[in-house]
Amino acid sequence: MAISQLARTIKESPTLRLNEKARLLRERGEPVIHLGIGEPKNKAPINAILSSAARLSTGEVKYTPTDGTPSLKKAVIRYMDESYDRLVAPENLIVSTGAKQSLFNILFTIIDPQDEVILLAPYWVSYPEMVKMVHGIPIVVKPEDGTFHPRIEEIEEAVSSYTKAIIINSPNNPSGILFSEDFMAAIVDFCESKGIYLILDDIYHKLVFDGHRATPAYQYTQKDLESSRLIVVNGVSKLYGMTGIRIGWVVAPRKLVDVMINVQAQTTSNPSVISQAAAEGALTGVQSPVESLRLTIQNNRDVMMQEMQAFEGVRVTKPQGTFYCLPDFQAYNKDSVALANFLLEKALVVTVPGIAFGMDGFLRLSYAGAVKDVVEGIERMKWALDPESPNEIYIGDRKLIRDWL
Repeated sequence: MAISQLARTIKESPTLRLNEKARLLRERGEPVIHLGIGEPKNKAPINAILSSAARLSTGEVKYTPTDGTPSLKKAVIRYMDESYDRLVAPENLIVSTGAKQSLFNILFTIIDPQDEVILLAPYWVSYPEMVKMVHGIPIVVKPEDGTFHPRIEEIEEAVSSYTKAIIINSPNNPSGILFSEDFMAAIVDFCESKGIYLILDDIYHKLVFDGHRATPAYQYTQKDLESSRLIVVNGVSKLYGMTGIRIGWVVAPRKLVDVMINVQAQTTSNPSVISQAAAEGALTGVQSPVESLRLTIQNNRDVMMQEMQAFEGVRVTKPQGTFYCLPDFQAYNKDSVALANFLLEKALVVTVPGIAFGMDGFLRLSYAGAVKDVVEGIERMKWALDPESPNEIYIGDRKLIRDWL
């Protein structure tokens, strides 16, 4: 069977692969704990459910404008005004089937073959694969000081005449780090002055803790939307816990949006009208579910940090946002894939290998689920790895004895 050379270079999503492994184990009755999942356990806001149900009950489930229904775009424009203090026109906005499609549409629109896109490690797993899918070259910049926070000097050194864009994700998946205001001001000024697109993946921008705030990048530029190099991506998946709805959007100069509309028209046509109705309901309804989710996730973060403190040999940076942390497990195994497979086999705990984020020897752990899963999951991991932990453990109704340390 003939497979294209490009397709052969694209890696499978490690998170989706692990989700499938966990599903199969659970179907066999295995008591799997999933600390790799990237979605909270909350129910969708009632306004989202009612809005989508109302649309479905009409039977009018036809095509919509490629760039989104006018009413949803109006809701996003209001959201941009309230959350970003930036009034945008409908022509600056395109709604897509999730923020992931939004990112792909951007890259397809701006990248020529051999153009470079700078990614800041740790980066989201799909960034380098998306860049390669549009024949671009991902250039990874990894902080030399051992932290997860990028330094503008290291980014400037990585920029070349081929650099077309830099992708920023703050709060960051997988580390939970919130980039400083000084850094954001510097990177915006640098990109605006150099004519480099700055793609801001803001999907977690309100899931921040301890009084922190993800300051909108627009605050650091004097340029209007049409002349700016800033491109903002957001959606309803994380903020409202509506991952399955698959609605995201892009705010950008209208010349770019016009091309993205053509790209989307030739691929998915338009997002699902039912999903768009749900997203509109979430954005225009009461916003208390957002704060409720944020507080729940912050509490889960605190529990995760408390459990990790007792894990001998593991270093972890306290997240300031998202629902992930990225502990350093190199004291046990520098091969994160082997380590993740070992923990799944021995302890029935799903984690995500750090190498998928450009950080081998690390594991991404999610605290988006139930507190009891966080506590028991870390207990199982300590049992499997830490010689100082008890030698016996109950997993489900089975008593297991550690015989490999």
